[in-house]
Amino acid sequence: MISDQTLRSLLPRTLESTDLTIPGAERYVGKVRDNYTVGARRTIVVTDRISAFDVVLGTIPLKGQVLNRMAAWWFEETKRIAPNHLIDVPDPSVMVAIACAPLPVEMVMRAYLTGVTTTSVWHHYQRGVRTFCGHALPDGMKKNQALPAPILTPSTKAEKGGHDVSASREEILALCRESGSLDAATFDEAATMAQELFAFGQERALKRGLILVDTKYEFGRAPDGRILVIDEIHTPDSSRYWHADDFAARIAAGEEPRALDKEYVRRWYAAQGYTGEGPPPPLADEVRIEAAKRYIAACELITGREFIGDTEDPDARIRRNLGIEKR
Repeated sequence: MISDQTLRSLLPRTLESTDLTIPGAERYVGKVRDNYTVGARRTIVVTDRISAFDVVLGTIPLKGQVLNRMAAWWFEETKRIAPNHLIDVPDPSVMVAIACAPLPVEMVMRAYLTGVTTTSVWHHYQRGVRTFCGHALPDGMKKNQALPAPILTPSTKAEKGGHDVSASREEILALCRESGSLDAATFDEAATMAQELFAFGQERALKRGLILVDTKYEFGRAPDGRILVIDEIHTPDSSRYWHADDFAARIAAGEEPRALDKEYVRRWYAAQGYTGEGPPPPLADEVRIEAAKRYIAACELITGREFIGDTEDPDARIRRNLGIEKR
């Protein structure tokens, strides 16, 4: 494990943003990833930015490298289940991928009654809702309890600065019908891949002593018409992981499960009274360091490989590895 001292030294040198001079590239900046697209090829830089409540909150040391490594690992592990967009990983923070047109929906799989955001199943359940995204939920359940079976709870993809909305299959298709951006056959194809990926991810995680609680998948249409998994898969940003060994005991004691994901940051913000409205409070350095340790621990535990982060200046390293000269 990388030391606290090293992580602290990296706090002022995180990869917050990029501005690469890739000839002919169309640039798009997401919450975490900076995308540079030229024709059918997309260069994706995974920054150290962290977002929650649909808001960028700050940066976490080495977070981009962790996400990039885990996504590439999972893409390789799952490519026989669902095709994905990965072409190459030329830098610890960079993925080269097939440029796809994103589908206007996120496929969210959930296996437990949990969460702190307004899109979470627990947020709705504790307010008396017993039908969530078209799924009937039994009375008498408690927070963090396993659902009777995993459920697919699709979500709209809000514009940057907006908030995603969880909805049923029928509601999603109705929203997309007028624009023609998504048809039932495409939705169902992506939904089936999401369900199969989640079942595989749960099985693989449990072998590593973890519970894959929930996750989101994004899909896109490739230039050749195929539907591919894009963005990332089963990372601590897109997924919730709990330790399996003491889960039952902690639930019985009324405690929160031990987590290895960005829920730690969400809970810290919620404790400050912030859940996404207005400017967020500054992210404390100690929280940034602890979050980095959790991201790294998740990467090592899931992949079974030691994480050795690259501490070189990220901008210079990325430009060198991509063959891009500084402006």
